[in-house]
Amino acid sequence: MHILLAEDDAETAALVERGLADAGHKVTHVADGDAAHRAGDAADFDLAVVDRMLPGVDGLEVVRRWRAAGIRMPVIMLTALGSIGDRVAGLEAGADDYLVKPFAFAELSARVGALLRRPPLAEAPTRFHVGDVTLDLLRREVRRGAREIRLQPREFGILEQLMRNAGRIVTRAMLLEAVWGFHFDPQTNIVESHLSRMRGKLNEGFDSDPIETLRGVGYRMRGGD
Repeated sequence: MHILLAEDDAETAALVERGLADAGHKVTHVADGDAAHRAGDAADFDLAVVDRMLPGVDGLEVVRRWRAAGIRMPVIMLTALGSIGDRVAGLEAGADDYLVKPFAFAELSARVGALLRRPPLAEAPTRFHVGDVTLDLLRREVRRGAREIRLQPREFGILEQLMRNAGRIVTRAMLLEAVWGFHFDPQTNIVESHLSRMRGKLNEGFDSDPIETLRGVGYRMRGGD
């Protein structure tokens, strides 16, 4: 697998690059955010490991730009900032996982392996149609009827999970894990606030809401009219 490593600390970069190479991966190393952004745009990587505090464009902005451009490679963000707010910021930017420094390479290797075992996009459905709502994963496009709806990455992720599970209940815990990568409850209202904004955009100009709230249980995508 070809992995992009964006890390400006020479010691950390050498450790990670050597470990990934020993595990059989090809590694391309860059040391600043501008180079990371260009590399991710120009080459087809299987995964990126990105330090948050990069010189120039920081790691958060690098990942945001990739996601805005439709680049879907898995991203593990490395950072010395380990508060819940910092983790949320990294995941909000579009990272798939978040590892706090200092870390053991064995843990990074396990997280790399877990993300690389995800089925390739080509093997999974890339387009979902429920009622009058259509979601296209490849184009990162959402439409309701003839109208295009522009969603932020996490809003898009929530709608994707609801449409993948249309007619079934999706719990808050399921959304936290699938969209934010949390295997615990951070005790914030991130699910509710993002879902509310997404709903507002989805329902603007329409009389019906295709998303049903089941109080204390979760949410369910309905077919609608």
